[in-house]
Amino acid sequence: MVTRSLRSALAFVLSGFVGLAAATPKVLVRTVGEYRVIEANSLPDHATGRFPSRDNPNAIAEKNYVFRLPLRPQVAPRPTPTGFAWFGVALNGVPFEPGTQEYWKDDRASGWCHEAIGGESNLGIDQSLAHVQPNGAYHYHGSPKGLLPLLGDESKDMLMIGWAADGFPIYAGRGYKDPRDPRSGLKEMRPSYRLRPGDRPKEPLGPGGRYDGNFTQDFEYVPGLGDLDECNGRFGVTPEFPQGTYHYHVTATFPFISRLWKGVGDVTFEKQGPPPGARPRKPRRPDDQRPEGK
Repeated sequence: MVTRSLRSALAFVLSGFVGLAAATPKVLVRTVGEYRVIEANSLPDHATGRFPSRDNPNAIAEKNYVFRLPLRPQVAPRPTPTGFAWFGVALNGVPFEPGTQEYWKDDRASGWCHEAIGGESNLGIDQSLAHVQPNGAYHYHGSPKGLLPLLGDESKDMLMIGWAADGFPIYAGRGYKDPRDPRSGLKEMRPSYRLRPGDRPKEPLGPGGRYDGNFTQDFEYVPGLGDLDECNGRFGVTPEFPQGTYHYHVTATFPFISRLWKGVGDVTFEKQGPPPGARPRKPRRPDDQRPEGK
């Protein structure tokens, strides 16, 4: 595998493959037919919180991810819920997870899901808004603060930070003031979600209390309230796509990472494998693949 320094390695954005100089974090990107295939061991390339810890007893472990996403993503007729899949993958190979699997009274059937950020459940989130699953998977629930400085200066640049499972790019929190004009300057993107007014249903229908952000269901989408749509993205030009593309933003407030795809997420982002009946096309063996862009 070709090795490069971290800064030059992360410049793969649209083409090439990556091998990090240290033997720990590894990312390999190849083109296979109409797909971008990303192989990663998911080890972070920046400082993390202490794991295991009192609030998160899980140690970071090397994984063996092979993600596949379309080179020419398409907008679906309607947004696609992410369910329990990874939303996408950062440029350093660490996956993005939108929500949690922590429920009111530990009852998934209740429909009341605790939020990872700002919720009442302490899930041991670190400074990069990440933590570790029981299987050792380190993953982001929000803006990867440790990664951003390795990619550029967010105060000056619109930073691409990863790819969504439907093939569209993911950016940090700042975007162009005018989505059609890269010379318009940058501003923090505002989601179009807000807390619902009033109180939650009381037991047995719900946990009761004010809608305060502890649960995903505490929020509602209001079209036009902010800069972004219900998928926490918009169409516009970006540094990597000067002709324009749909793209997501990871924002400082809910939903942080979108809970919906604008397209359809590839089954390789499902945590437990593809859903029943799905028959994904398997990527060819590495020696049958060609480096992306070549």
